[in-house]
Amino acid sequence: MWLDMRKSVWRRDRNKMEVRTAKSAGFCPGVKRAVDLVYRYAEETEGPVFTYGPIIHNEEVIKDLEQKGVQVVDSKEQLADCTDGTVVIRSHGVSREIYESLKAHHVKYVDATCGFVRKIHQYVEEYSGKGYHILIIGNSSHPEVEGIRGWGISGRTTVLSTKEEAEKFRISKDTKLCIVAQTTFNNNKFKDLVEIIEKKGYDIIVLNTICNATQERQREAKEISAQVDAMIVIGGKNSSNTQKLFEICKRECENTYYIQTIDDLDVTKLQSIGSVGITAGASTPNYIIKEVQTNVRNEF
Repeated sequence: MWLDMRKSVWRRDRNKMEVRTAKSAGFCPGVKRAVDLVYRYAEETEGPVFTYGPIIHNEEVIKDLEQKGVQVVDSKEQLADCTDGTVVIRSHGVSREIYESLKAHHVKYVDATCGFVRKIHQYVEEYSGKGYHILIIGNSSHPEVEGIRGWGISGRTTVLSTKEEAEKFRISKDTKLCIVAQTTFNNNKFKDLVEIIEKKGYDIIVLNTICNATQERQREAKEISAQVDAMIVIGGKNSSNTQKLFEICKRECENTYYIQTIDDLDVTKLQSIGSVGITAGASTPNYIIKEVQTNVRNEF
């Protein structure tokens, strides 16, 4: 059935579903580099290979790496037991304290921190040293944000992610404020929160540190979801950037489905659909995207 002219543009005819996959879907350069590094070290290194936290938020990739002998280290304390191997720092980055711990225990490590994230560390370290209070807009429990916070000065760093938290935010009026963002934060939401903070009259420096790949992925997801009858968002359940893609698509298209693999997709929900859009988070391997795309095309 025809919903409206805007959404029917992707339908070739009444008997064939139109499937449109976002060009920006899947691994971003930073994630691809980190994953490639782990696989290479797993194949070429004689000693054990560790990652500080899961290399990406994708269960399929983590399971595959486990089968290749890659072990996940979850805490600073565990680093002392990694002296016989190599630790890979994931693209999310880590705090200054973790680097110091690696060096103190003489642990060999490979730094796969995303270049965008590393730049935020430098900003936070620089402006903290100049006396600024650092305001990080992002998810406080996300490993990237935990790492960013670890480059600021204790007691002079705040994390917030909602309008309510922005409204409640208070510091001394004579304190300078530097605002940065988690690289995968929703760009429009970031601007809204900054606007709330700016109205408070602080001396502010705003650094929009949302990466280009994230902004493009969000823009394309919004565009496609506004033009299709159903939207499929693929990514790990713990993936922050995938969750934000889902939120963006859900606002534009009520029939938006969040899946990790093709096994999670209930194709019966697409039987009366004429056009489907597909996007994926930065931690989603290309083979999973292709599998979903092929399955949807073949089913209908």
